[in-house]
Amino acid sequence: MVSVSPSIWQRLQIFYQWVLENGDKRTDGWLLVYSPLPVGGIFLFYLVIVWLGPKLMSSREPVNIKALLIIYNFSMFTASSWLANYSLVCQPVDYSETPLAMRMARVCWWFYFSKVIELTDTVFFILRKKNNQLTFLHVYHHGTMIFNWWAGVKYVAGGQSFLIGLINSFVHVVMYMYYGLAALGSQMHKYLWWKHYLTSLQLLQFFTVTIHTAVNLFADCDFPDTMNMVVLGYSLSLIALFSNFYYRSYISKKTKTV
Repeated sequence: MVSVSPSIWQRLQIFYQWVLENGDKRTDGWLLVYSPLPVGGIFLFYLVIVWLGPKLMSSREPVNIKALLIIYNFSMFTASSWLANYSLVCQPVDYSETPLAMRMARVCWWFYFSKVIELTDTVFFILRKKNNQLTFLHVYHHGTMIFNWWAGVKYVAGGQSFLIGLINSFVHVVMYMYYGLAALGSQMHKYLWWKHYLTSLQLLQFFTVTIHTAVNLFADCDFPDTMNMVVLGYSLSLIALFSNFYYRSYISKKTKTV
């Protein structure tokens, strides 16, 4: 008999079925987790907004959303404070349904869902006609985080995933406090001289995650190396992008004024 190798389409179907069936069974029934299609649709819709939004706003006045920004930023500050209230060292994922294991998995999901909510940041920039904020760094960071954390909740909801969520939530406590204060009005701007320290904190976050992940690639820690490698590559890309942003925003401008 002549063996017929599967077509590319059939291989994609097999791979997609593998993606669906090999996740964490505890989280499969949770919102936006079982299949990558919903989060992929959100990502495509996000890109459409990034492309179409500024065009629709080009002939319109900026929208006054000051009250909404204050509520949003301080709400995200509160949410990040709650998510950062966890302490965990390197350890494998506990796939059991014990109260502690399920609590950790749920926090991972809430962190993932917060990344979906944070896509709203981009919408606010567009409504206020702050198109200079729609940089590659901004779109890349917001758009890719939802996929990274979809994979985290789908396959490794717990264990080392907490460290990344813990550090990022702490940084977002500071970040959304800054943006919340900025949204209160120009009278607050004189108290917001520390913006470049916020960028430094974000960079410190990525260096910490990079070092921790690199160490655990060689450590005796029962956490998937494939996930560690993805996190390592992603962290390095953010270090490069944020370092470039820091240089252009603070060092280069300072040099020009001297």
